[in-house]
Amino acid sequence: MAVKKNDLEFYDLNAERWWNEDADIYALYHLNKPRFEFFNRYVSSWQGLKVLDVGCGGGFSCEFMAGMGVSAYGLDQSSKCIEAAQKHAVASGFDIDYRSGLAENMPYADNTFDAVICVDVLEHVQEVPSVIAEIFRVLKPSGLFFFDTINRNFKSRFVMIWLMENVLGEIQKGVHDWDKFIKPEELAELLQERGFCEPEFKGFDLFGEALRLNLASYLAYKRTNTIKVAINEDISINYIGKAIKSAL
Repeated sequence: MAVKKNDLEFYDLNAERWWNEDADIYALYHLNKPRFEFFNRYVSSWQGLKVLDVGCGGGFSCEFMAGMGVSAYGLDQSSKCIEAAQKHAVASGFDIDYRSGLAENMPYADNTFDAVICVDVLEHVQEVPSVIAEIFRVLKPSGLFFFDTINRNFKSRFVMIWLMENVLGEIQKGVHDWDKFIKPEELAELLQERGFCEPEFKGFDLFGEALRLNLASYLAYKRTNTIKVAINEDISINYIGKAIKSAL
């Protein structure tokens, strides 16, 4: 039986366990620190900023931002993830505006947000150009767009599909569709076409050295459920980046 590709039901099925520290998906929580170490290069202070997390899941990044004084908003297509995020935010004492909806048609007015983050999401959406256009629309002039996603080449097919899904089972089979991975040059062209400027890309290497595989880092992850990430120049698999909405 063929495995369904880009199977987003995975997120519905994991919604109730999202904040369970023993759950496999909780490893994604630990990506906040390296992601924001990169984002912080372009933001001197997050305090008081109005920021949207597109594809927020159960709320890892939204709560991380709320803890820095951000006025945080989260959007996700999974109503179950949104319910889990809302419940956990209330329990944690955070006031976060969560909504269920599609990234291709966001329920926000033009020029609303100081920044938009979209992490581990662009490789899953149905229409990347539409999502980029919507992010541009809801950003204020000179607003910042932060993202990470997966390159499309033989190496990413080998690592992210064959190794991580089929051999090691670290990612559930069918969560990704290699054909939906995005080459950096494709994303850069889309960003510029939609009116963004100053795009920048860096490697976002899980387990270090773009998974050659760094065995010590992988074993540490298995022991601690914490993913080690290196920000470097190798964008051959996972990459992270930023772009700025043109002021004019």
